[in-house]
Amino acid sequence: MNKQVTLKNGSVVPRIGLGTWMIGDNPAKEKSEINAILTGIKAGIRLIDTAEMYGDGRSEVLVGKALKQYFQQGSRDEVFVVSKVLPWNAGKKNMRNSCVNSLKRLGLDYLDMYLYHWIGNVPMAEVVEGLNALQDEGLIRGWGVSNFDTEDIKRLIKIPGAEHCLVNQVLYHLGSRGIEYDLMDCMTAHNIALMSYCPLAQGGRLSKGLRDNPVVCDIARAHGCTPSQVLLSWNIRNGFTIAIPKSSSPDHIKENGASVSIELSKAELEALDREYPPPTTKLPLDTE
Repeated sequence: MNKQVTLKNGSVVPRIGLGTWMIGDNPAKEKSEINAILTGIKAGIRLIDTAEMYGDGRSEVLVGKALKQYFQQGSRDEVFVVSKVLPWNAGKKNMRNSCVNSLKRLGLDYLDMYLYHWIGNVPMAEVVEGLNALQDEGLIRGWGVSNFDTEDIKRLIKIPGAEHCLVNQVLYHLGSRGIEYDLMDCMTAHNIALMSYCPLAQGGRLSKGLRDNPVVCDIARAHGCTPSQVLLSWNIRNGFTIAIPKSSSPDHIKENGASVSIELSKAELEALDREYPPPTTKLPLDTE
């Protein structure tokens, strides 16, 4: 399996990244969370996803501390950093300030990717104009959107300058396949890559149910891997998906990164489809 996804601007990114939602919220965990991020980067997970919303910037601060340590030996171009602007900060007056503040918290000169976190009240044309202005200024290398459904994407692509949209970040895992109804096809048609958050489900009963499923467990045994690795391998099977599982455990992060080397057979994919069928009707889009 190819371990990377090539975006339409030529950027090459890993298929497995690291989500940081709720990381940085507890000062007592700072040292261990920084160590987890560094473990991931050193293990080849070179994409880190964060947002100004996460912990009111605390996630970005913690990621910044981890990157500062890594850059003592590694280089900036080895890491692909993604952050997001809140809807109420996405207008002409606030977007640049939000981006600059994110960069300050992260200790960076530019973001590799900046996402419009979800649709708010700012006119879409103004959001697109602002994102392209940040790219022209060099504060970001590329931009995308998050939590956009099919109709949102269709409206977006009609706006001048929206052809620069590279990704759409949405919830997607084996137990939540609603985007396969029509959103995936719409994104593929416009060469917009999928960035899936919560690819292992958000935890609790659903996550445990997926990992305990007999078919998932049988496939894991056949590959000598864990059920979580099967779920991640399934998630990135189509070649244009970037999965960003969140974890603060170094062992789990390394395990997640190794999932990119697991390739499921046609028969295994069909068995998973029977357990968790793709949608036949349009389902509402969950958001984070």
